[in-house]
Amino acid sequence: MEGGPALRDVLADLRAAGRPSLSFEISPPRDEDAARLLWDSLRRVEALEPAFVSVTYGAGGSTRDRTVRVAGEVAATTTVPPVAHLTCVSASRAEVRQVVGELVDAGVRSVLALRGDPPGGPGSPWQQHPDGLGTALELVEMLRGMGDLTVGVAAFPNGHPESADADADARVLALKARAGASFAVTQLFFEAARWTELVDRAAGHGCDMPVLPGLMSITSLRQVERFERLSGAPVPAALVARLEDAHRTGGDEAVRRAGVEHTVGLGGELLAAGAPGLHLYTLNRSRAALEVADALGLGAAVPAAS
Repeated sequence: MEGGPALRDVLADLRAAGRPSLSFEISPPRDEDAARLLWDSLRRVEALEPAFVSVTYGAGGSTRDRTVRVAGEVAATTTVPPVAHLTCVSASRAEVRQVVGELVDAGVRSVLALRGDPPGGPGSPWQQHPDGLGTALELVEMLRGMGDLTVGVAAFPNGHPESADADADARVLALKARAGASFAVTQLFFEAARWTELVDRAAGHGCDMPVLPGLMSITSLRQVERFERLSGAPVPAALVARLEDAHRTGGDEAVRRAGVEHTVGLGGELLAAGAPGLHLYTLNRSRAALEVADALGLGAAVPAAS
């Protein structure tokens, strides 16, 4: 079970010491084969002694039970503090409180508070549950009134699809911090200026909580369209051209190397610009994330990855 200091204190101590944090995202597995892949990856990640791993919550709350179970297993069987994603989608206030109670009972003390995508998927109208919450800000406020939880939130370097402008994203981020959020993790992005501009705008609204850049390497050309959906913005043309050139000269493995190299370069630029750490999305596969961490000297010694 997760013990020791609260995650918010761990992140604050690392920041005060000038040491960047390292964290990873995993997802509840769908079947036994996926579970074996996940736990193999998680054990490799654990060896780096990350500050935390986050466990995603499926669209519409579809993985609720698995999220609670996996986060509890991480708390009980590893040395890594889990952060469970939690959304407002299709859930009453009572149901949200029930999930939080289940997480706490499972030894999970940290939550990433998200509104979540509309039930109809990205781009469809948001539909609030009649007895539920309408925003991540409301969820943060509820969670901070439910005991000694560390609460994280999402940040949007490329802009939230429903925001009026970039400054609106910064204002909301500041409001989440004032409501009790201790840290933020960004959606995917591919240019360091996106992060620095968001953080600078948020600082203008009085927000100084750590905003962890969320990064993932594009390791195949087939992933470009998917990454555009996940990031909410086109993958930069220069990066696409670099990946296409790599494929022409060296095939799929060259694309994978080029994608990792871009993430290493981006991560280094972000750390030099003052990012408090990096959050690496894994898709439950550790190889690329471990290579990025190793190249940037983050975490403990990196184990061999398949």
